[in-house]
Amino acid sequence: MKNFLFLLLLAAPVRADITQTLQSVVSVKVDAASSAADRVATALTISGTNVTPTSGGTAGAIGTLNLGSVTSGVPSVEADTTFVVTNAGDNFSVTENLIVGDTIPSLLSATVTSGVIPSLPVFGSTTSTAGGVAGSLAATLDSGHTMTVTSGGAGTTGTAQATITIEVD
Repeated sequence: MKNFLFLLLLAAPVRADITQTLQSVVSVKVDAASSAADRVATALTISGTNVTPTSGGTAGAIGTLNLGSVTSGVPSVEADTTFVVTNAGDNFSVTENLIVGDTIPSLLSATVTSGVIPSLPVFGSTTSTAGGVAGSLAATLDSGHTMTVTSGGAGTTGTAQATITIEVD
């Protein structure tokens, strides 16, 4: 009987699935400086009720943008518009709006040095973000999985992550 029990134990399946995971990660990041600028176009709009516009001596005409006379990317206004009330004594309204667009700058791109943009063109729509300052930002990881992260200046991120998995089936 002892031999039979011994043979039965030898015939049983043996499992030895072992999983071990040790992972340590440290990372540091300094935000980059950026700028986005959009030039605003020149636009002339005129609207009104109970008025007759006159421009350049012509009744019923309005001033225009002269695309043949462009200086630094901005067209000139061809002629002023004057308004006369059409039906005297009645209500009238006039709205005239002129947006003078952005000129073409001499600086169309800039070099970023140490997170600083030395000079930016200023347009009708400009968004700028300052870059981070590394300062004392640092991270270390040794062979014993000891991690350290030293904080830096504004716009910096330091991360330390450890994962340990042990599984025996």
